[in-house]
Amino acid sequence: MDNIKNILTGIFSIKKLNDYVSSFVNKQEDTLSLILKILMGYFKYCILIALAICPVSGFSQPPDFCAVRHDIGKIALVRDNHPHFGGSNNVDFPFTDCLTGSEIPPGSCLYPRNSLVTYLGFGYAWVGGIVKGDTLVSARSMLPSFQLYPTGDNLEFHSHDYPLGHIETRSNLDPSSDEFEGSISEQDFISVSTDTITRGVNIFPDYFKFRPHKPLGLEFVNRSYAWSLSHTEDIVMFDWLIRNIGKDVINDVYVGIELEVTVGDLYEGLVRDNDEFGGFLSVVNSPQGCGFLDTVFVVWSADNDGDPVQGNFVERPTVDPITGDIVASCRHVSALELISAPIDLIAGNTVSYNWWDGDFFPVYNFGPRKNGNFREFHTGGLGVPWGDVNKYYIMQNREIDYDPAYISTIRQYDLNWMYPRQDIALDISDGTVLTHLLSVGPFDLAPGNELPIVLAFIMGENFHTNPRNLANIYRGDIDAYYANLDFSDLIKNAQWARWIYDNPGIDTDNDGYAGEFRVCVFDSVLDQNSMWVATVAETTWYKGDGVPDWRPALPPPAPKVWVRPTFKGINIRFNGQESETTPDIFTRLLDFEGYRIYLARDDRETSYSLLASYDIENYDKYIWNYEKQPEAGWDLLDFPMTLEEILCAYADSCNDSLFDVFKYRPSFPYSHPNYPESLFYFVKHEHNVSEFGVTTPITKRFPNAPDPRELPADSITADFYTDDGYLKFFEYEFIIEDIIPTVAYYVNVTAIDFGWPKSGLEPLETSITENAQQVYAKIVDPAVGADSLQIVVYPNPYRIDADYRARGFEGLNQDDRWSERVRRIHFANIPPKCTISIFSLDGDLVREIHHDKDPNDPTARHAEWGLISRNGLRVVSGLYYWVVESDSRTEIGKLVIIL
Repeated sequence: MDNIKNILTGIFSIKKLNDYVSSFVNKQEDTLSLILKILMGYFKYCILIALAICPVSGFSQPPDFCAVRHDIGKIALVRDNHPHFGGSNNVDFPFTDCLTGSEIPPGSCLYPRNSLVTYLGFGYAWVGGIVKGDTLVSARSMLPSFQLYPTGDNLEFHSHDYPLGHIETRSNLDPSSDEFEGSISEQDFISVSTDTITRGVNIFPDYFKFRPHKPLGLEFVNRSYAWSLSHTEDIVMFDWLIRNIGKDVINDVYVGIELEVTVGDLYEGLVRDNDEFGGFLSVVNSPQGCGFLDTVFVVWSADNDGDPVQGNFVERPTVDPITGDIVASCRHVSALELISAPIDLIAGNTVSYNWWDGDFFPVYNFGPRKNGNFREFHTGGLGVPWGDVNKYYIMQNREIDYDPAYISTIRQYDLNWMYPRQDIALDISDGTVLTHLLSVGPFDLAPGNELPIVLAFIMGENFHTNPRNLANIYRGDIDAYYANLDFSDLIKNAQWARWIYDNPGIDTDNDGYAGEFRVCVFDSVLDQNSMWVATVAETTWYKGDGVPDWRPALPPPAPKVWVRPTFKGINIRFNGQESETTPDIFTRLLDFEGYRIYLARDDRETSYSLLASYDIENYDKYIWNYEKQPEAGWDLLDFPMTLEEILCAYADSCNDSLFDVFKYRPSFPYSHPNYPESLFYFVKHEHNVSEFGVTTPITKRFPNAPDPRELPADSITADFYTDDGYLKFFEYEFIIEDIIPTVAYYVNVTAIDFGWPKSGLEPLETSITENAQQVYAKIVDPAVGADSLQIVVYPNPYRIDADYRARGFEGLNQDDRWSERVRRIHFANIPPKCTISIFSLDGDLVREIHHDKDPNDPTARHAEWGLISRNGLRVVSGLYYWVVESDSRTEIGKLVIIL
């Protein structure tokens, strides 16, 4: 036997060959049988390796490959036109954004977006089923230690748009954009692929049947969505639609999502270590508390210890004092959540979770197995499921594997799980390269029918709380290790993903069913019948009606805004009826908090400055949480309270003028008389600038107008409305004074809410830039002559050496344009409808500008000329005449240009 081992070791020169051969020797098989099994196993390996190293397409992107990146939120997640995401951690083979032509920064999933820390290797869809008795799976070929993506050769779905590889993009940010129609999120990507292309793809034959890829006959629509809001920035949603485009029924269809996780920094070009952990969450504590539990289907993955540097987590890249490398901690966690499928996910025993640790040698391939569910995937291996038959088997095995960290707790005579080889258990127990598979089914898919699957890729912040936590693994105290992992942010984001897809408590299809709710009782009393009756309770909708909404939590509607130029100023009028009367879709509360007024010199969001604000007088109550992890601390759980609510709850009376909310602070908290262990203090929720014209410069246009919400509907008469039909009570005004009349300004008014602390939802604000209005202040005092045009042309003379661009008078936010194309001469105080003609001294028409705007448009009395003639050429230095003609009058003037 030693001779056999020596011969084979000499032939293959593989480090682990001795262990591999020994695994057969221990079975006491005869020499011939042993040799045949070993050689047959390696014969298959050699064929696969030979095919893998053949220069069919190398590491180049296949002709139908198209990659993009979700980067509007805090996640930067790469996806492509196959049912695949990630795969871009190798800086030597960067992806090219097929929409922009630019190189995508390395990193399958960077988090935060601008870091170089990745939390994903790749994710890929599997679809398996039975067609006329034949077991087929369309996925990617499983090659141990040869993850050659993106060669395209091991992929079994390819672009429906072959060979161009098209991805459609949509966005709901700009209603005037061509991308707005049909959009779901701020960043939609849509692609279509099929498994029907067989020529020139997937050169790796099926492991068992040794045949090329055989299609199921599927079309795969891959839609993904991302938002930038505070409660959505850690989420990317996938909306998959799988169609049977073949002629045969596909029976017992299962859909799987394969995840290979790679966590680490890319500052040196490649992820440095492969020591990941992960697992499956099925039941979690509800973020709303009160002891409620939520059912989830979440596969999570993280680095085993968060990669502390010298005993501490570092938020920014730093130099390792020992190695000299630039390193960063990776203390966050990524996860894939199954949101929806057309099957009972909770009661139907329809979801499977499996993981494996793949290795080139089959004896080191390992994945958990139930004792009664044993299946050897290939010679000596239990891990990587090679071939369609094995892939299908693992998708439908209905197992929920234990978390990899618990492999060391499986004993030799465990009643449920097979006893793992102890050398394998040792390798896995402190972190390794893991592949996870989340599967759901079965479904029957007739020709022409569709199968919708909804998923979410989510991140959770600050998952690792103890830089020395890995020591618990080495001591075998797995429970202590888990006690130092903080799943709360991940669970909160997983909840928001479900709620975005199906808004809780919303009857979307108007069939009378709005979902399910819970009642959390905070206080109760015994009634005369000795029955406990709730006195303080909170009702929370936690489940929708099952009909997709695809709508995140939103701020109150923005107010209606009118902008009117005044002499060296701007008058802003706005009406907030919708802002103040529209309840939040999730909490059912009127969560309006206030308004903010912004001014900018150009339309970039970063250019806007806050001029004034108004917000309701209310206070946040911070409560001492004895159970807060990793140590006790203050929590904000409740909605803001008004001063009257605080006095009624905690003062001697609702009119107690001696109760000072600011008396209490973290070092001197309020202690409830009836519940001494209940400690809390108050802070202003915003700025509490709530007195119009006093603490805020915003004023009410009709300060004596009654609140129509407090009056009977039949008492609301025409006197309650403005001349243009808006309720006077919600009318506000703000005046901007002493601004430069010769430059354009952008003005907007936003509405804000007070958030939802218990769900981790921060206050939301309407878009600063959406619906912003451009305006020029009047250059002539109306008192001089309201009916006179008194047209002003500036700058006059126009001098090229005045450097107007550097001074901000032209070319703002146009850095990519040539100076000759941003020059501007302004005509101010012109009629809303007129014709501007510029003539040379010889009387030749140089340029004619037709100005036609609504008189209510804030730019109605302003026009620009770019110093370009009617022939498209730049004008020359000289004296010019201008003529402004309208229906009522004509005005003439001179203009000097010095270039």
